Amino acid sequence: MLSSVPLVEVWRGEFLESQHRGHAVVCGSAGEILQAWGDPAQVILPRSSCKILQALPLITSGAADVFGLNTRQLALACASHQGAQIHSDLVQAWVRDLGKTDDDFRCGPQWPRDIPASNMMVKTDQTPCRYHNNCSGKHSGFLTLGKHLNAGPDYQLIDHPVQQAVFEAFEEMTDETSSGYGIDGCSAPNWGTSIAGLARAMARSAGNGTDRLGQAAARLRDAMLEYPELVAGETRACTELMRAAPGVAVKTGAEAVFTAIIPRKKIGIAVKIEDGAFRASEAVITALLIRLGVLDAAHPSALKRLGPIFNWDGLETGRIMVALD
Repeated sequence: MLSSVPLVEVWRGEFLESQHRGHAVVCGSAGEILQAWGDPAQVILPRSSCKILQALPLITSGAADVFGLNTRQLALACASHQGAQIHSDLVQAWVRDLGKTDDDFRCGPQWPRDIPASNMMVKTDQTPCRYHNNCSGKHSGFLTLGKHLNAGPDYQLIDHPVQQAVFEAFEEMTDETSSGYGIDGCSAPNWGTSIAGLARAMARSAGNGTDRLGQAAARLRDAMLEYPELVAGETRACTELMRAAPGVAVKTGAEAVFTAIIPRKKIGIAVKIEDGAFRASEAVITALLIRLGVLDAAHPSALKRLGPIFNWDGLETGRIMVALD
């Protein structure tokens, strides 16, 4: 990523202590690049920032309607949740309604990131299950689609009808031919795209298209907007920023990828920090939302990611700064 640019500086007093380089692209409704930093053509793995794209076949196939999925389930299909009770209860009910069990998931077991849920499991000597996995909502969607297609149980495999449907939707939304894939932390394929392609897909998701993919994206996006607590969870950037910027859907991904969908402006955003630092991707997406006039710079959720840095004794020791000039 030699064409990346410095996007975030971390200062301690008068010392520049750290710097994060990366790329960011803002696309308009026609897929045109409105603003860019770094190299828009840089190919990345979008990781969980593209879960809305991975959930598209759940809608376009008719599976969501056949199985009577509600808006909360659609939001969870796009989520990287933290395993709080509201997440795990919904996932368990979903797979139970499908006639499936925890063993049918192809994501691994994961300790909840939600502190109350994790503490309760420790106190009661429980071990994590697959439904605790932060991607279990997405995988519930995969299980639903697989059942609808009468496909085999290994829905995570690259040649499975579920993943082939995801691949086709992904390429159509990014308007690119993917150069390949990696296997994500949840064992599902994750297709590569340029940062501009990812932003283009988010811009398309910001509209209310008349085509099947555009309509499906709008339905999933609106589900995320209605239930931001299901997309991530309390204290998490996605949930907090969606609450702070009503009408804006945001989604983080591993290795510091971040996307945003802004329906009222028909704009999509994609950010990638090359060193994988979440503090930097959260800062950049926050700064971009402020720059685009959809987030108040004085909102606590904005200040949390762009404001002063305090030590354990409450002393202000530095600041985070984003360079978008």
